[in-house]
Amino acid sequence: MFINTYNMKTTTEATGLNDIQIGLLRMFDRKIPDDEVLEIKKVLVNHLSGRLFEEVDQVVKSKHISEKDYLALETDDFRTKAKDE
Repeated sequence: MFINTYNMKTTTEATGLNDIQIGLLRMFDRKIPDDEVLEIKKVLVNHLSGRLFEEVDQVVKSKHISEKDYLALETDDFRTKAKDE
């Protein structure tokens, strides 16, 4: 199978999409039933939400954020005071 890398680079540069994103678009370059589209969206949302939770957990751990910090966010006023106050 011959892949024209020149066109891929040109497409990548023109669209701002990387090669994987372009490959995914090509995979789904067909009529897909609505129920399959919904299923694909659910898979992507589950994957991305899992990655987001992992990243948040890492930040919380690295910054030593505790339940006490979350409770303070609920009760304390962190807005900037106006200069004339």
